[in-house]
Amino acid sequence: MIIAMDGPAASGKGTLAAGLARHYGLPHLDTGLLYRAVGLAVADHLGKSDFEAYAIAAARALDAAHLSDVDKLTSAEAGVLASHVAVINDVRLAMRQYQRDYAHQPGGAVIDGRDIGTVVCPDADVKLFIVADSKARMERRARQLEAKGQVVDRYALYHQIEQRDARDRANPHGGFYQAPDAHLLDTTLLGIEAALRAAVAIVDGVMARKA
Repeated sequence: MIIAMDGPAASGKGTLAAGLARHYGLPHLDTGLLYRAVGLAVADHLGKSDFEAYAIAAARALDAAHLSDVDKLTSAEAGVLASHVAVINDVRLAMRQYQRDYAHQPGGAVIDGRDIGTVVCPDADVKLFIVADSKARMERRARQLEAKGQVVDRYALYHQIEQRDARDRANPHGGFYQAPDAHLLDTTLLGIEAALRAAVAIVDGVMARKA
């Protein structure tokens, strides 16, 4: 069973994907970490003429060792850098086969990102598109960062999220939109457990109909 989960930053898709993976006994890949790792690797080149070339090289050289520092990968800086490298088509191509191979391993997987249901795994058994309003997403991300001891400027964080949304939607090489057969889940007013119950109900419903 392949479950594809897409949505904007801090919508809750990563938490829900991890929860679904536990519920169904499937492996989980957060594809955002791949782009964050590439972004951090080329942070010193941001704004320079060689940024794209370095980003492509970093994407092609990426392996599991680059995903070990979770604190750095989940920082606000890494999120901003990820959105800059994600608009580079050759970076996306370098990532795509890795993601597809992961999804199609024996038994399947839960994959979350921006274009999983539209580009990476258009054949996924179940597709969910997770959303929440910008203010709720800002507050969730702020609490995550504060729990790690980081000082958060909520005003700046809100605008980072808005700017990243705009870059993701405008990305000519992305597929950041709700697939026609994806199920929309708005988590703005839902806690983690309620959102997970809703997601499980969607997956169970889809699989029951297919059976």
